[in-house]
Amino acid sequence: MTLLDRLRSVPALRFLGPATPTVAVIRLDGIIGLGGLRRGLTIAGLAGVFERAFSMTPLSAVALVINSPGGAAAQSALIQARIRAHAVERGVPVYAFCEDVAASGGYMLALGADTIIAHPMSLVGSIGVISAGFGFTEAIAKLGIERRVLTAGAHKLRLDPFQPQQPEDVARMQALQADVHQGFQAMVSESRGARLKGAPEELFSGDIWTGRQALELGLVDGLGDLRATLRDRFGPRVRLVRVAPSRGLFRRFAGATVASTLGELAADLDERGLWARYGL
Repeated sequence: MTLLDRLRSVPALRFLGPATPTVAVIRLDGIIGLGGLRRGLTIAGLAGVFERAFSMTPLSAVALVINSPGGAAAQSALIQARIRAHAVERGVPVYAFCEDVAASGGYMLALGADTIIAHPMSLVGSIGVISAGFGFTEAIAKLGIERRVLTAGAHKLRLDPFQPQQPEDVARMQALQADVHQGFQAMVSESRGARLKGAPEELFSGDIWTGRQALELGLVDGLGDLRATLRDRFGPRVRLVRVAPSRGLFRRFAGATVASTLGELAADLDERGLWARYGL
């Protein structure tokens, strides 16, 4: 904020003219909620960012720039809820801009905005729940490996990748997914309301659409990009102020260790798998 803007915010000095429209810009890039040294998007990591962005004075709007293939459902919902809480408390409009991908949990983040804008070639949607893994039962048998596991609790070892898959375990996992999916659907219906134009069986099938198709279905409100949209809404003098998380000392120096290198590799593989689902 410039000195002149600060002076204009003082009631007695409003003769100086209107303040320059200011929009706080928050980038939400990457996977959501996955751990490791290179953490994904979490409410813990973003709480301070949201606080700083919504506390700016003057503030015309907050813009979320989303490029995420999704991740943890709980973290996605927590982040979305925090955005809405700040927006309601401050009475500030929130715009979400979908870049390459706003899918699954990434689209859930966009539901924190009052208005969702996508690029015509963005990938949007994937309103569903997925769980994937591998089975290694034959592999360890061929290698002559004996697995030894002790548990307390009849179902502590559900869906163990080193044991044959059990039908009751699959049914249990599908029931959990159905419950999360129902919650996701409720969030979309509450946020988008009458703007939704597609049938529920289509919208909530887990399918993905381009930005143009998502507009036809009512999943987004318009097509465009951040700069052009905000200049059109607030005028050519609008100030876009990036608000980014600060990096801790550990994260700044962790790159020099062997452990961090292995952690980064594992995180890369996890993230690569999520992005690959959308051809990226």
